[in-house]
This record gives sequence, C-alpha cells and structure tokens, in this order.
Amino acid sequence: MRPSLSVEIWSDVVCPWCYIGKRRFEKAAAVLADEVDLQVVFRPYQLDPTASPGVATPVAEAYAKKFGGPERAALLMAQVTEVAAAEGLEFHMDRALRANTLLAHRLLWLAEATAHQYALKERLLSAYFSEGADIGDPDVLTALAADVGMPAEQVRAFLASDDGVAQVRSLLEVAAENEISAVPTFVLDGRWAIPGAQDPDTFVTVIRRMVARQAQEAAAAAPTCADEVCDV
Repeated sequence: MRPSLSVEIWSDVVCPWCYIGKRRFEKAAAVLADEVDLQVVFRPYQLDPTASPGVATPVAEAYAKKFGGPERAALLMAQVTEVAAAEGLEFHMDRALRANTLLAHRLLWLAEATAHQYALKERLLSAYFSEGADIGDPDVLTALAADVGMPAEQVRAFLASDDGVAQVRSLLEVAAENEISAVPTFVLDGRWAIPGAQDPDTFVTVIRRMVARQAQEAAAAAPTCADEVCDV
C-alpha cells in the first residue's frame, strides 16, 4: 500500500504563479503516482484583501498601479503569459478582471466538504486567466461551481449567506501566523513548506525526501521485540 502525504496548497485564484505552480505540481504528482498517495487541499490566500467586493477592474490597470505604470504592467503580463504557455496554459491577461477573492475562497471551502474542490480550483483559475470571468460575482461563481457538479441553488444560497466567512478568515489568519507571505506555498504533512512555483523535479525530490522521513520516523516509533516480549 502506498504511503499517504497531505499537501496544503496556499494560493489565490488571481495569482498567475499559483496556476503555473499547480500545473508543475501536477506533473510531479504524475511521476509519483505509484509511490505516494497525495492528499491535496487548497487553502486561501488573498493577494489583495483590500479589493472592493463587487467591483471588477481590468488586471492591466491593477498591475499598472502596483508595478509602476502601463509599460511595466504589459511587460510583466507578457512574461507570465509566456511562462504559462510553456506549461500548457493559455493566458489572456488582456481579458482578466481583478476582483476581491473572498467569495471564491468561501466557495472553495464549501467544495472541500463535497469533494469538488480540486475541480473547482481548476475551473476558477481557467475562468479568470483564460476567459476573463469576474470571479467576484456570485452569479459567475454559481455557474462555475455548476460546471464541476455542485448544485447551483445550494451554491447560490451559500454565497448569499455568511456561511464559511469565519472559517475562511480563520484560515487566512493561519497563513499569516505561519508567515506564509507569498503564494503558491505547498505545505507537506503540516511541517515542510515548498515556496513558489517550483519545477516538477524539485517537487518530486522534496516529496520523496518527506516520504522517506515519515518511514524512518514510523520505524523508530515501532515497538521492539526480543524473546517474544515487546517493549511498547
């Protein structure tokens, strides 16, 4: 039986490196498929928690304000689009709309309990980076959730409520307490962090090292037996 390893991926749905890192991690997971059972869960992080709820802004404008003007923004968007293409991702940053992501993270929190989270994360990233969807709009989020099999009316009612708000805010505080200040950050077994969109080989090496350490710790903790008497 394969050993199991938990992987918490702290990321935001408007972070290009989070999408790129997800693809690279998936390539590593494919290499490790016969060696380890990776239990993946996505955790929330907000690149811009001050973004106004219900207001969508072209990402080019947001980048220009943050990175020093339109020319610098255009260069950064072109660079990240090229890196994404190398991973098989089609970015259309000219369509992307920056929005507050709290609603999206609440929906991902709900999806975790219904086993739809992984598919929903992919759908949200694709909608934002490739389709120009407003991922701060409850109607858009409801449609995207329905695309991955979540009941639309249940999702609509959930987003209209305060359910999940306290839980997501608590997780955001956990990120801050653990000094997660950049995303993506991959946390293995709750104790070993891999920061950034690392290449697949790095993920493979670190995960193999973590699994080996788990095996060593389990062996050290196992009872020893002599003359049919075990010390426990």
